[in-house]
Amino acid sequence: LGHGAFPFSLLGCLALLLLPPPRAAAEFSPSLDSDFTFTLPAGRRECFYQPMRKEASLELEYQVLDGAGLDVDFHLMSPKGETLVFDQRKSDGVHTVETEDGDYMFCFDNTFSTISEKVIFFELILDNMGEGEKDQEDWKKFVTGTDLLDMKLEDILESINSVKARLSKSVQIQTLLRAFEARDRNIQESNFDRVNFWSMVNLGVMVVVSAVQVYMLKSLFEDKRKSRT
Repeated sequence: LGHGAFPFSLLGCLALLLLPPPRAAAEFSPSLDSDFTFTLPAGRRECFYQPMRKEASLELEYQVLDGAGLDVDFHLMSPKGETLVFDQRKSDGVHTVETEDGDYMFCFDNTFSTISEKVIFFELILDNMGEGEKDQEDWKKFVTGTDLLDMKLEDILESINSVKARLSKSVQIQTLLRAFEARDRNIQESNFDRVNFWSMVNLGVMVVVSAVQVYMLKSLFEDKRKSRT
């Protein structure tokens, strides 16, 4: 945090302790960041819907964590049925769109694969959904004065919102790092199995070649002439 954020946060907490206990309506709204991991079978397509408001922002990031090729087709469609984004055979992607009222549909398509299933992670980040204004109105109901400790309500809210935004960003980054770690671990385990398999194949070939060489060398020194009596 910046140098000025900590004093504001400390004074803000002292001010809240002097106020009456808030009711449930004064709590912060749930986070507008969400993530999900699922398995997409071979030859299948899965779609999801997200309701959005006008002049809001929808950011979607996806990654293929496991599966042959680490690729999938991705579609993002507007409430009017228009295709906004189409990714073909991609392993990951990040897309941000300005939204209107309605349900946005995004689909992951694995119909091109007949054998391999895919493990897919995606995260949704919704901005300007109108939750901040509601939080501020809820806070104002329980403030008895704006001159408490020479602080203004706007300063307290600004400091708390700054802390909340940075914590949400930290959680988002940690979630993405876990997804990268899962994908890298799956790749390493797959490579480990391949190395072991081909090592055994090479060992078998070497044993067979060695046996053939010994047999051929031995046959060169055998006396095939019949002894006469």
